[in-house]
Amino acid sequence: MNTYQYDLVQRMSYVRWGGTDEELQTAKLLQAEIEKFGGESTLEEFEIPAFELEKCSMKVVAPYEMEIETVPYGLSGQLPEGGVDLKFMYAQNGEEQDYYGIDDLSDTVVMINEFNYDAYKLLCQKNAAAFIVLQGKWYQDSENWDFLERNLRAHFAENGKIPGFMIWAKDATELVRNHAEVLHLELREKEKMNKSRNVVATIKGTEDNGESIVITAHYDSVRIGTGSWDNATGSATIMYIYQHFLKNPPKRTLRFVWCGSEEQGLFGSKAYVEQHPDLVANEIKMCFNFDMCGTVLGPNSVFVTGGENLKAFAEQYNREIGKSVAIRHGVHSSDSSPFADKGVPSLGLSRGSRTADIHTRMDLMFPLSAEQLVKDGEWAIGFISRAANAVRLPVDPGMPDDMKKQLDKYFARDKVPFKKEK
Repeated sequence: MNTYQYDLVQRMSYVRWGGTDEELQTAKLLQAEIEKFGGESTLEEFEIPAFELEKCSMKVVAPYEMEIETVPYGLSGQLPEGGVDLKFMYAQNGEEQDYYGIDDLSDTVVMINEFNYDAYKLLCQKNAAAFIVLQGKWYQDSENWDFLERNLRAHFAENGKIPGFMIWAKDATELVRNHAEVLHLELREKEKMNKSRNVVATIKGTEDNGESIVITAHYDSVRIGTGSWDNATGSATIMYIYQHFLKNPPKRTLRFVWCGSEEQGLFGSKAYVEQHPDLVANEIKMCFNFDMCGTVLGPNSVFVTGGENLKAFAEQYNREIGKSVAIRHGVHSSDSSPFADKGVPSLGLSRGSRTADIHTRMDLMFPLSAEQLVKDGEWAIGFISRAANAVRLPVDPGMPDDMKKQLDKYFARDKVPFKKEK
C-alpha cells in the first residue's frame, strides 16, 4: 500500500502556528518534498498581525473574591497599567434586547454567549469597557482541554477596539450563579507584525491556452494539537496530486499553493490573490481546495462556490465514477474563498466525520488511514484531470449574484462599521 501521504502527515504533525519558526520549518519541509520529486518552488512572504502578551488576568473582587483563569482575545487592545475594576454584566446573546434601558457601558465588562460581528458592533456602540467570551462545556478546563486562541479580525476592529478575554464555560457559570458584581481585569499586549509564507509550485500545461487551475491547501495549524487532520492531510494530499501531474502534465497549467496562516484569517490565500492580481483576474479559471481528508469514516464533501454549471460538473463527475458525496452549494470557510471572491469558480474537497475533531489537542493521527488518504488523492486526481484536460472548461467564469451576496456576507462586507462621533 502507498503510505506516502500518511507518512507526510505524520512528519507534519506538530504545532505549526502561522508566523512562527515551526510554520517556516514546515514550508521548507514541503519545498524539500517538491525538490525530491524533481520540481521547483518558491516561498512568497506576507505579513500577518500578531502580539506579545505582557499581562492577562481576571479576578472577582465583589461581593466575593475568586481568581478566574483567562486568556486574551488577541489584538483587541489593552487596559491601563495595573488593570481596572469593572462592573460585571452577563448579556446572553449580546443583542439589543439584552441591554434594555442601558446605553452606556463604559464602566462595565460584558460577557456574551457567542462572539459575532453584530454583538461586537453593539458593544462598541455602547462604549463597553471590556468583553468576555466563553469556551468549552461546563466540564472542561485546562486539565482536560485547551483554550483556542482567537484574534480580533480586521473588519471587527473597524468598529473600534475593546479589550477582550476568554474564560471557561465552567467559570462563566460560576460568575452568573454566584452573582459576581465587580471584576478586576488586566490586559497588556504589544502588537506587531510577523512573517508568514506560501509555498508555490507550478506545472506548465502541455497546451498554452492561457488558462490555469489553482490547487490549494493550508499547511499551518492552530496553537493546540498537532493539526494532523486539519490540515496536514490536505497539504499531503495536494503533494500527492503534485507528484502525479509532474509525471503526467495536463493540457492546462496547474498552480499549487500551500497556504500559510489560514487559521488566523485566510491570510495565505488572501496574500496570493493580492500578490498575483493579473493571474487571478485573467488566467486562473478554477480552484480546487483541500481542507481535511483521509478519515477512515466519511462522508466525502464537495463545497461548490460558483454557478449551477459548477455544481452540475461536481455532481456529474461523481455520478459517473459511482462515488457518493455530499454536495454543498455555498461558501467554503477555507482558502478557496478569497479566489471565489475574485470570481474564480471554486470547489472545496473534504472528508470528515463527527468522530474526528479539529482545533483541539485531539486532532491526532488515529482517525486517519493511509488507505483512505490514497483514495481521496486518486479521487481528486480524476476530478482535476477532467477539468485540466477538457477541450473547453466545464464551468463559466465569474460568480453569480446570489453567490456574490453570500461572499459579501462571509467577508462581512454587508456590515456597516460603527463610527463613533468625534
